[in-house]
Amino acid sequence: MRHSLPVLPLVTLSLMLSVASNAQGQTVDSSAGSLTATVVADGLEHPWGLAFLPDGRFLVTERSGQLLVLDDAGERITVDGVPEVVARGQGGLLDVVLAPDFETSGRLFMTFSEPAESAGLQRGTGTAVLAANLVLEDGAARLEDQSVIFRMNNFDNSTRHFGSRIAIGQDGKLFVTLGDRGTMDRAQDAEDLAGGVVRIGPDGSVPADNPKTEGWAPEFWSIGHRNPQGATIRPSDGALFTVEHGARGGDEVNMPTAGDNFGWPIITYGVDYSGLSIGEGTEKEGLEQPIHYWDPSISPSGLDFYEGTLLADWEGDLLLGGLSGQVLVRLDMDGNAVVGEERLFEGQLGRIRDVRVAGDGAIYLLTDAENGRLIRVAPDGQ
Repeated sequence: MRHSLPVLPLVTLSLMLSVASNAQGQTVDSSAGSLTATVVADGLEHPWGLAFLPDGRFLVTERSGQLLVLDDAGERITVDGVPEVVARGQGGLLDVVLAPDFETSGRLFMTFSEPAESAGLQRGTGTAVLAANLVLEDGAARLEDQSVIFRMNNFDNSTRHFGSRIAIGQDGKLFVTLGDRGTMDRAQDAEDLAGGVVRIGPDGSVPADNPKTEGWAPEFWSIGHRNPQGATIRPSDGALFTVEHGARGGDEVNMPTAGDNFGWPIITYGVDYSGLSIGEGTEKEGLEQPIHYWDPSISPSGLDFYEGTLLADWEGDLLLGGLSGQVLVRLDMDGNAVVGEERLFEGQLGRIRDVRVAGDGAIYLLTDAENGRLIRVAPDGQ
């Protein structure tokens, strides 16, 4: 794969948050015209994952362990029945996605850093996936029929590099991204699920058509990842795309296919935080190249393909957030190649944790802060 050159509840709490009409919009010029970022809600505690409910409301995770239902008037409902999470460092309640049949089943999936005792283990934490039904009634919300359908196989005491995004393939199977937990060599241990993308059924089963590469754990789809915090499916063909953090430099956009090894930490376009080199260089036979990378880092998080009529010129392009970069990034896609990069709202909105495109074509962002925000981005007047 070729790479591109770097580019310089039963128990509920209802509160009123700040709403769009009270927010000062930020406006920037873009290749698709003038865009305005409007705050839908603030007062969110390090929000991490965003999903759109069929009734027009929003489902948001807070890393500290709350799952919230928000509306565009700023009303907030705390969902009851969320599992215990270990909210330390980069861990906590992380991603949330709706099952394809959510409108009839109410089924959703969440990732979280699970405490050892919940997993029947002696120590540590690990990334896990919860499946549950969301019940919304009488101004309350709760989770029912919960089960942990997946957990990584080696827990440890690290508070770093949990991943963890979920992307649901066109066949209904789940792709789940897992970080290396801060121990880089784990990403090349084919029996350790850290530092990989796994593919599981919605019940946690291992699909019969997983790659089954010799020596690999059966859940693996691809290995050699450092800390992938964005994942999405291309609507046109069902291809999986991910973004992951490098160390100093070397943030990557990847297109993982069955059996791929992306090389971390054998190859990377970054260096250690000490300034020392990592691994054997930037390329090695048998190891995959990113389709795009950043040096210096922007710390990418959240990833979605643009589909919609509001910004028709961006159809089929990738959108992602930058944490350290404090930026919304559009990657101009030509097939599987990145042919351009556009940076928007740089330094204006804060650390962007998640990016999702709504059905009307507007772009929604979550900002990672103690007073985090849900923000809508759309053309002026839309």
